[in-house]
Amino acid sequence: MKMNYPRISRLMVAVLCAAGVTTAVHAGERATPREARAMFEQAVGYMEQNGAEAAFAAFNDRTGKFVRKDLYVFVIDDKGVYHASGAAPEALVGLTVLNTTDAAGNPLFREMIDTTRVNQEGTVRYMWLNRVTNKVEPKVSYVRKVGNYVVGVGYSAPRAGADDARAMLERAAKLAKEQGHARAAAAFNDRRGEFVKNDLYVFMINMDSGRFEAMGMNPALSDTDALGLHDAAGNALVAEMISKLKDADEATVDYVWRNPVTNAVENKRSYVRREGRSLIGVGHYIE
Repeated sequence: MKMNYPRISRLMVAVLCAAGVTTAVHAGERATPREARAMFEQAVGYMEQNGAEAAFAAFNDRTGKFVRKDLYVFVIDDKGVYHASGAAPEALVGLTVLNTTDAAGNPLFREMIDTTRVNQEGTVRYMWLNRVTNKVEPKVSYVRKVGNYVVGVGYSAPRAGADDARAMLERAAKLAKEQGHARAAAAFNDRRGEFVKNDLYVFMINMDSGRFEAMGMNPALSDTDALGLHDAAGNALVAEMISKLKDADEATVDYVWRNPVTNAVENKRSYVRREGRSLIGVGHYIE
């Protein structure tokens, strides 16, 4: 089956090129989520204390304190117009990006605006250029409504690999064994907990009933049928997992599944383990 992946719009290409070329001097290393959060809170506080115009000047200063590693502050208004961007102020300030979509086809700026209309603060995931790697990668931005503007700071969330998936599976299986499946299922379904991280999450399926006991990507699927699921290529992936675990404690299954970070259908490899009469699995996406 041939996969069709969304293409970046022309406007996005222009924005990405501008950001990558004009800020390369600042891109020394990746920042952590904690560092992004700290800069975000600092930026929000600065704008609240000093007003919009002073904040725009500070955020657009590419040699100032609001541009560090691959972090920078951006500000848009309710119409999707850039007022500040430490990535490339000369190219981006004044640009209307309301209808711009990311590499997965998601209207990220509309989502930022809508998110902060419902709640003053939120988190938005999308695909964007990493100034360190010069590649389009998953990104997570903290956004907050300040007056008539949306202020944001984001960090790059690189794809998880096989080691990351296996490590999470080890922790998940240990939790289920030591604290029981009910407590483990609650932990796996906690979208803000340690078992949901960017494009990694845990799923747990009862091997007798074929129903989800937990599904970190979408906890609402708990207690729904998993056995009848087929991937985008028509493969009965859960049936294959259960079949492989009849004669083994662990197995690996390849299939095609939607990535919750990129929102694109991608190749995926899951590692599954039998714990009692439950199947516990964690997978990673393969480029």
